[in-house]
Amino acid sequence: MPARIYITRPLPAGVAEHLREAGMEVEIYPKDQVIPQDVLLRAVEECDGLLCLLTDMIGREVLARAGRLRIIANYAVGYNNIDVEEATRRGIAVTNTPGVLTDATADLAWALLFAAARRVVEAERYLREGRFQGWGPQLFLGQEITGRTLGVVGLGRIGRAFASRASAFRMKILYNSLEADPEFEGAYPYGASRVDLDTLLQQSDFVSLHVPLTSETHHLIGRRELRLMRPHAVLINTARGPVVDEAALAQALREGWIWSAGLDVYENEPAVHPGLLALPNVVLLPHVGSATFATRLRMGLMAAGNLIAYFQGRRPPNLVNGGVWKNG
Repeated sequence: MPARIYITRPLPAGVAEHLREAGMEVEIYPKDQVIPQDVLLRAVEECDGLLCLLTDMIGREVLARAGRLRIIANYAVGYNNIDVEEATRRGIAVTNTPGVLTDATADLAWALLFAAARRVVEAERYLREGRFQGWGPQLFLGQEITGRTLGVVGLGRIGRAFASRASAFRMKILYNSLEADPEFEGAYPYGASRVDLDTLLQQSDFVSLHVPLTSETHHLIGRRELRLMRPHAVLINTARGPVVDEAALAQALREGWIWSAGLDVYENEPAVHPGLLALPNVVLLPHVGSATFATRLRMGLMAAGNLIAYFQGRRPPNLVNGGVWKNG
């Protein structure tokens, strides 16, 4: 009997076909929106594999209904939307899609950095509103980027890719990570040093966050940390929203503790703190870090590949909870 796979939202063309070509039955929730909880609960009762998104909360209630579910393939690098501990207790494999979105997310972090530092969104809106009356010597002055100090919090795949791009702008790098990376330090031409978080915040002109969401990183950047940053500093977050205390950030931007910020993720996504929405000195994007045609397809094919491997009796390449694997 073929494995039954349920996909919680339409994905790029080719993903479902890849699963069907491997002999699986595939059902897809047809609307391009977060799947309603009642629909999700019915779906998990009848599927062997679930391909879900970061916006799908797979907690105890869902897992308790998953009588035949054997694997959850998350369409994301992160998996904080899944109760992995409960899934493991029930013998359900959990996989993710690391690596394939590294460059796209690193590129977007740089787009946010430039937009926030040089007031790109403010200036574009100003022009569209018909307010542009010609060049002026003090019109939309922003922060210099070349030759400044870049602070990178988290030097994993995405953090490293982001940091490596800084060499084009001759930036010095300070990084905070669980472990030192002597290979990166040796290869980076303009100086890279591992420092504690407080030192990084105090000495960096730009700070970009690239850490996973854990109990230790929740509100990693709060009032105290924002107070440590320079008045001309720019904060970028393409990691996870709850890494930053949004209420504290809104106050910091409003009162001039820091210059500006660029965000692609939010503490209570899709809701955004109203204090941030009211400010001109923050660039807000709707979680599009991996949103390129090629990256989103690769993510889907990787998630499908994890499912195919599992149902063919092979260890999924991106298994998060390795303790559930009994065949290897």
